Amino acid sequence: MEEPIDSQPIAWRDRLRSHLNTTDTLAGQLINGAIVLLIFLSAAIFVIKTYPISSVLDQWLSLLDWLIVLTFTCEYGLRLWVARRPWKYALSLYGLIDLVAILPSWIGVFDIRFLRFFRSLRILRLVHIFDNRLWFGQVTSTDSLILIRILLTLGTIIFIYSGLIFQVENPSNPEAFGTFLDAVYFAVVTMTTVGYGDVTPLSEAGRGLTVMMILTGIALIPTQVSSLIRQLNKVAKSQHQACPGCGLALHDEDAQFCKHCGTLLKLEP
Repeated sequence: MEEPIDSQPIAWRDRLRSHLNTTDTLAGQLINGAIVLLIFLSAAIFVIKTYPISSVLDQWLSLLDWLIVLTFTCEYGLRLWVARRPWKYALSLYGLIDLVAILPSWIGVFDIRFLRFFRSLRILRLVHIFDNRLWFGQVTSTDSLILIRILLTLGTIIFIYSGLIFQVENPSNPEAFGTFLDAVYFAVVTMTTVGYGDVTPLSEAGRGLTVMMILTGIALIPTQVSSLIRQLNKVAKSQHQACPGCGLALHDEDAQFCKHCGTLLKLEP
């Protein structure tokens, strides 16, 4: 007679998978909210360390940065463990983003310092957090979700290019790229194809990144801005009649049901 299979570990894995991938539970809200805070904290540490700071502050920031790396490493391991198909998750877009967010820091232990700029790619983890339409127990409207993704995409691309150009140009061109803000200024001016010419890269890698930034700006900025304008116009033309069920005031112009709770709207003639 076969012994019954213990389903307790499977139940724990399913529960933990739900907490990691959704925000419709208190545990899911706390976990994903903490991840978002750590992402922004990690980005802030990356920016602060581009400025002249005391050695004591630098040591504390490095320690805090390693604690964040350890947290993200544990989270990545948990996601692999709870995944129904671990290799599918590891080779997925989000799995690769999670891996890139932590791998360069561990490789850096072996003094491969040129990979340090990949730490800025942690900001891409926000794409994973905002991929759900459920956020902190509330159903996010389609318009709001699109606006969040547009702004997040623009901010992510600018942050990554700024980190890349700073890491490449700062050692050889510290006068033009002395701080992260200098790199942000250059990235925004370059991606929007304004091109003032007051800041220019000197290295071959910097010039190559500049070409990539220009191409990204031409391909991405007009599309994202036009999508943003369309969504703002759509919201401006929305109905302002409150839903009798949940009280939501903004709906599409031709909406017959509430986008939040599905209640039939009492449309004015």
